[in-house]
Amino acid sequence: MSDWLSKLQAKRAIGVIRTPQLSLGKQLALSIADGGMQLIEITWNSDRPAELIAQLRTELPACLIGAGTLLTPEHLHAAIAAGAQFLFTPHTNPAIIEIALAAGVPVIPGALSPTEIVTAWNAGATCVKVFPVKSVGGVNYIKSLQGPLDQIPLIPTGGVTLDNARDFIAAGAIGVGLGGSLFPKNLVAARDWQAIAQITRTLMQNLTTI
Repeated sequence: MSDWLSKLQAKRAIGVIRTPQLSLGKQLALSIADGGMQLIEITWNSDRPAELIAQLRTELPACLIGAGTLLTPEHLHAAIAAGAQFLFTPHTNPAIIEIALAAGVPVIPGALSPTEIVTAWNAGATCVKVFPVKSVGGVNYIKSLQGPLDQIPLIPTGGVTLDNARDFIAAGAIGVGLGGSLFPKNLVAARDWQAIAQITRTLMQNLTTI
């Protein structure tokens, strides 16, 4: 748990990879790791996510490799067995949180309203994923939550971009999750992995100088 929080506080960003092809997902992960991203989430609706997580654990020892879009206890058990070092869900299910805590793996459930956020936190969440943050005001929503809920570490996703990621951190988020904005379709199509690494490098520099 402490490794997760210390790395999150140092790096501030999680790269989220959802891929229809394992080999592509691996290349995207290697590219953002080259750019300094050390927290990488593989969504469970990707191609062979357990296999990809296991490969990345071996090839990127400096990174923490997690699983996301975990919907059921069965998903959670499979992700833990694959070696996932943190677990994201799009929703709050106390039973799922309990499984993660028993395994000693950081769990970050999704929530949106203050009631949902507090419920997730009281159930034992390591942090709470505010999702989809864009739908409820983005940066201003995170800022509004700081008064009553500043003791809960929040990770907004679903609307975080290269342009506003820094604003979310400045508003009080402990970290942010980014997916598509890290991987412009034209660069992926061109297989320009160095350009993706540079996008990531610029993001990480912006976030760690706040």
